[in-house]
Amino acid sequence: MQDKDFIIKIAVLAIYVGILFLIGILASRRIKSMSDYYVGGKNMGFWAVAFSARATGESGWLLIGLTGMGAMAGYSGYWVVAGELLGVFLSWQFMAKRFKRRSDRYKAMTIPDYLQSHFKSSTNTLRIIAASVLVVFVVIYVASQMDVTGIAFESMLNIDYRIGALIGFIIVLLYIFIGGFVAAVWSDMFQGILMFFGLVLLPIVIWFNMDHGVGITEGLNAIDPTLTQVMGRSSDGWMNLFTILGFSMIGLGFLGSPQVYVRFMSIKSEKEIDKGKWVALFFTLLTDAAAVTIGILARIYFTSEGQDPEAILGTGGENVLSMMTHEFLPTILVAIFIAIVLSAIMSTIDSLLILASSAVTRDFYQKIFRPDLKDEDLTTFSRLVTVGMALSALGIAILLYNLYPERQVFWIMIFGWSGIAATFCPVIILSLFWNGYSEKGAIASMITGFTSVILFKFVFANIDGLGDYLKELDVLAPSFALAMIFGYLVSKIYPPRAEAVKMIEQIDAEQE
Repeated sequence: MQDKDFIIKIAVLAIYVGILFLIGILASRRIKSMSDYYVGGKNMGFWAVAFSARATGESGWLLIGLTGMGAMAGYSGYWVVAGELLGVFLSWQFMAKRFKRRSDRYKAMTIPDYLQSHFKSSTNTLRIIAASVLVVFVVIYVASQMDVTGIAFESMLNIDYRIGALIGFIIVLLYIFIGGFVAAVWSDMFQGILMFFGLVLLPIVIWFNMDHGVGITEGLNAIDPTLTQVMGRSSDGWMNLFTILGFSMIGLGFLGSPQVYVRFMSIKSEKEIDKGKWVALFFTLLTDAAAVTIGILARIYFTSEGQDPEAILGTGGENVLSMMTHEFLPTILVAIFIAIVLSAIMSTIDSLLILASSAVTRDFYQKIFRPDLKDEDLTTFSRLVTVGMALSALGIAILLYNLYPERQVFWIMIFGWSGIAATFCPVIILSLFWNGYSEKGAIASMITGFTSVILFKFVFANIDGLGDYLKELDVLAPSFALAMIFGYLVSKIYPPRAEAVKMIEQIDAEQE
């Protein structure tokens, strides 16, 4: 019977991979230029962009990390949902159109392109810093996604972690290699639809199959009354405040992260953004709330008072989704959920690899060292860079697995996410809404955001007394705030170039 179940799972997985490759082949027919490879020729529809932006923004942490965190945190885990929903709303409502308008005017294909043009930079300093940070944190973030791939194969298919990570690496690399950004967006849309229906329907199925002798609140109270405390589980009010802020501020990452904002570059028009906003909000609300709910139901179903939840549900609850699907679903649906988990992971890996590839190929190689090369001459080189980035990330993932077997998936992913967000979000926000923001201010923001993430994670979090609070707050919110402050102060000392301000005012005046 087990052999039959395994064959069914592999067959469904093969169909899923086949669909991805078909998408890659179809997308490859649209790749005629560097713009097509990196931003889809700036002609993508709102459905594709909205699903792609959300699938990319959520990643494997939604299914593996957030479900597990829901089991560990209980009701307070819903603060993540509130924070993400607010971040997505602010991004689509107030920033996307401005960013689309300006990036089109600058003919930008990458975030460093946008920044270089926006500040009318006369040197490559800004481009070099932006591209360097992208490469570092993108590789870390991709490594965390490959780490989850290995975990998913091991927990859901009983395939060795290293083999699972390698299979995921090969799958995503092949269809990106074939179809570039278009393949990434189309496959993200397909994968996003799978994620949406899988996550939303699973807690409903579980609920109708559970014993309803007690309700959810009563079930959690029987295990640990602190699980029902929405304002945090600690008896220390300050600790609860820092915990809530740490959860809700994850949504800051949607206010300018390059892997999300390159989607706004690719959308065909500003009108499409208005339509895509509602798709993105609906997706975020339902999938995030469903993920936390799945974790809460798992805590009630699998654990009891006095038990260590991690001993049953895995480190950080990483096995929650696997245990729930195997417990409540037939084999064929378990197989589909394996594909859904891979969808969440692949949809982020593909976008990030293309982003990192563009940073090396266009922002380093072409713009700095070989400006004589035309875009069409770089296609092969960009694909080779993509392979190199993917191999580096795979190596880091295997290293994490061997050196830190007790690592918590949720927070490793958030570290990579936070590094990208703290470096770029303050820069994007200030560049869109303050004409007094200068190139030197942007450089200060990026350096501050980048270094603060590392300092808060590895230095300040170890300070006696204060460190415990900072661990709950995590690294994104304080790093984000410091990057904003330093960007403002340095811009006041070193104002922007007059011609850059004039250009921005012209663009804004044309819109009015």
